Amino acid sequence: MIALEVMTYTPNRREFLKSTAVAVGMPMIIPASALGRDGTVAPSNRIVLGAIGIGPRGRYVLETFLKYPEAQFVTVCDVQKANARTAKMMVDRRNGNQDCGTTADLLEVFGRDDIDAVMIATGDRWHALATILAAKAGKDVYSEKPCALTIAECAELDDTVQRYGRVFQAGTQRRNVPNFRHAIELARSGRLGRVHTVHASINQLVENHNWLPAEPEPAPEEIDWDRWLGPAPWRPYNIAYVRGRWRGHHDFEAGARLLDWGAHTVDLCQAAIGADGTTPVEFEPDGSTIHARYADGVKLVMRFGGYNGEGDWLNLGTCPVRFDGDKGWVQAGDSGKIVTEPASLLAGSHIGDMAGTDPTDHVREFLDCVKSRGTTASNSSVMRKTHVACLAAAIAWRLGRKLTLDPAKESFVNDEEANRMRSRARRAPWHA
Repeated sequence: MIALEVMTYTPNRREFLKSTAVAVGMPMIIPASALGRDGTVAPSNRIVLGAIGIGPRGRYVLETFLKYPEAQFVTVCDVQKANARTAKMMVDRRNGNQDCGTTADLLEVFGRDDIDAVMIATGDRWHALATILAAKAGKDVYSEKPCALTIAECAELDDTVQRYGRVFQAGTQRRNVPNFRHAIELARSGRLGRVHTVHASINQLVENHNWLPAEPEPAPEEIDWDRWLGPAPWRPYNIAYVRGRWRGHHDFEAGARLLDWGAHTVDLCQAAIGADGTTPVEFEPDGSTIHARYADGVKLVMRFGGYNGEGDWLNLGTCPVRFDGDKGWVQAGDSGKIVTEPASLLAGSHIGDMAGTDPTDHVREFLDCVKSRGTTASNSSVMRKTHVACLAAAIAWRLGRKLTLDPAKESFVNDEEANRMRSRARRAPWHA
């Protein structure tokens, strides 16, 4: 088995070009492509990328990256050969050549000096470890969510990204979707009055520790089952896992599925009340609803089903949120629509109708920040606090009791059992 050790970070190609001036003699003829003319992108402005994990969601996000000419994918990585082959065809079709490579080994991607950044869209079990290894190898990272399975992994990921100075964008694209962004602006502007309660829709909470029946493993060159499992505990192969039925299984999931939607909706709630740097201090489960409270008294309600148990969040689509102030409220969802009370809060607004699942603006921001070395909306520190809030809520639900959390230490107060649930072991040798 390959040891997952990454050498000391050295600047990547983009940072080297950005920080080093090299005096050279000018050639007499310079190709238009070298200057970025005739619809091409100059080499100095290109961002060379690798894609890791390219199932249905990965291909959707990859397709978005490929809209931007400066995004130059040179390799795609997936432990399922069919996925890699499909993604290669997508890249080659955009580039008009057959140059995109394929691999089943993400370490090959991280080891390439010509790659500036990676897109990670594996199953959840791999997100944190892949991001940590990429950051140590000097790569910027766009990672699908949930970005980590545990409170401890959230801290490890954020600390590593910060230590190695990487640009990171969590795939919580609703931060850059217009109707959600406008709802946040209304809450932050004071036009709702004092915001006292924020509401985040979540999936039905489930936790499954069972194994599916064992089936014969395919040839490793078709599906590498050991690499598919990665840091998750070993279990026998069943094709249903690789076709998406890993969801809901504790070994592969984060927070009893609370993070499936909560990574987005709790994230939006935290943004609305200016809580990106903290978490609630109390979490109390009540059936499929979890009530949380911040230190300043603002309430967060994580709820499966309709708003206040009635209706369907005004038919706003999936992942709806609501922000209540003492002068009004606002709701938004994946339909792209937004509803307020009073309705006058939307006077003169031009929101558009971008779906909440559309990562176009989110990917654009990531690429811009890779070039500028700026900070993304869903950077690793923002991700960390949102995920910790969700994971703490899930632990309270699993234990069936009220928990108190210290947001600075990210540990539960006087609850040893809850604190043991803040981390999980990674299966050897899949470690950072």
